[in-house]
Amino acid sequence: MLQIDLAQVETAAKELYVRALKQLPPDIKAGFARLSETETNATARRVLGTMLTNIAVAEQTDNLLCQDTGIPIYNVTIGSGVVVDGARLKTAIRRGCERATREHSLRSSIVHPITRVNEHSSCGREVPVMHFDFDASEQMSIEMIPKGSGSENNSFLKMAIPADGVDAIKTFVIDCVLNAGGKTCPPTIVGVGIGGTSDLCMHLAKRAAGRPLGTRCTDPGGAVLEAELSNAVNSLGVGPQGLGGDSTAFAVHVELAATHITMNPVAVNMQCHSARRARATFSQRGIEYGF
Repeated sequence: MLQIDLAQVETAAKELYVRALKQLPPDIKAGFARLSETETNATARRVLGTMLTNIAVAEQTDNLLCQDTGIPIYNVTIGSGVVVDGARLKTAIRRGCERATREHSLRSSIVHPITRVNEHSSCGREVPVMHFDFDASEQMSIEMIPKGSGSENNSFLKMAIPADGVDAIKTFVIDCVLNAGGKTCPPTIVGVGIGGTSDLCMHLAKRAAGRPLGTRCTDPGGAVLEAELSNAVNSLGVGPQGLGGDSTAFAVHVELAATHITMNPVAVNMQCHSARRARATFSQRGIEYGF
C-alpha cells in the first residue's frame, strides 16, 4: 500500500501550477508542427510561427506562456492501493495552489462572482476546482489544468432531442466554433461532450478538451465523429487567431456517456492554443512530474 504524504501533495500542487503555466506539453508542440506543415494560407503560417516563437521565448526565459493564469483545475486519480485522507488531500491541494500564486508572483484571476473581490490567492469559494476518480493501481496522479477565460467563455450546451440525430450534433459543434471565431485564440482543441445529464455533458466536454493530442475516444462511434468533426472544423477558414487559414483546431475530441431515451445533450468546451497542463504521479518510486 502507498501512504500519501500530504506535505508532498501541497508542494506538488504548487509546483504543478507553475509548471503548467510555463511549459507547453510536447504533444501540443507536435500539433503546431503538423499544422505548420499543412497550412496553405501565408498569413496563417506567419501567425503560427509567431506563436511558436512566443512559446520558445517563454520557456527559455522561464516566463509564462500566457498572462492569463486561468481557473485552477486539479484532476486527481487515486488507486485502490493508496492510503490517503480525502478531506486533508483537498486542503493540501488548495494550500499548494495558494502558495503557487503568492510565492511566484502569479496574477490571481479568481474573484467573488458578485462582489468581484480578489483574494490574490487564485482560490475562492469552490476554487480550485477539484475532480476525483479512482482506479485499481497502487499510485495517485494529480493533473493540473489552468483554464483561461478566453477559452472557457466559449462554452456551450444544447439539450438536443433524439429525433435530430447525429447531424444536430455536428451542426451545433460547427456553429459553436464559428461563433467563437478568434476569441478562443485558435488553433484550439474543441472538446465535445455527448449524452449524460446537462452537468455531466459539460464535464465530458471539458475532459475532452483537456485530453492529449493523438488520443482517441474509446467509443468507436465517438472516434469516427472526432475524425469527421476535425476535418469539418478545419475547413471553416477561421484559422490561427481568427485571421483566416486551415489551422482552426489541433483536433476535435469527443467524450460520451449514456443518456435518457428522450434527450441527447451535447456540449462544447474549447482549449486555446496554449493548451497547458502538468501532472505529478505518486508511487513507490517517489514523485514523477510530466504531462
